[in-house]
Amino acid sequence: MTDLQDPLSPQDCLVALMIVVSASDETMRTTELLKIDTAVRTLPIFGAYDPDRVRAVSTLVMQLLAREDGLDALFNLLRRDLPQRLYETAYALACDVAAADGTLADAELRLLEEIRYELELDRLHAAAIERGARARHMHG
Repeated sequence: MTDLQDPLSPQDCLVALMIVVSASDETMRTTELLKIDTAVRTLPIFGAYDPDRVRAVSTLVMQLLAREDGLDALFNLLRRDLPQRLYETAYALACDVAAADGTLADAELRLLEEIRYELELDRLHAAAIERGARARHMHG
């Protein structure tokens, strides 16, 4: 898993994106980690995925983020290994993790903007995904 030449599974890519969103404000909050864990354990896209792989993917993401070009390297891996049909799913999961703690830090907002750009998401589709995440994570 630590060799960047090895392809990641689509699910590894989704997990990596959720982890980088959680880490974007330099604090991986419990609510965000629980959101990632719940997604991996309950969503159909992760049906055959081994939840124990999350730790290895986390290690890979942290190794990448320690590099000067880490975020660019991560996006290169995502473009290489994540099927385009899952780009909106990836963005939805990223938005859910960002919204999980009830606040969106500037770093998270900038990263979501970068994800939209890197995955070439349609602005209207992205806005709908963002609205859904906001609605799901509204506090009473």
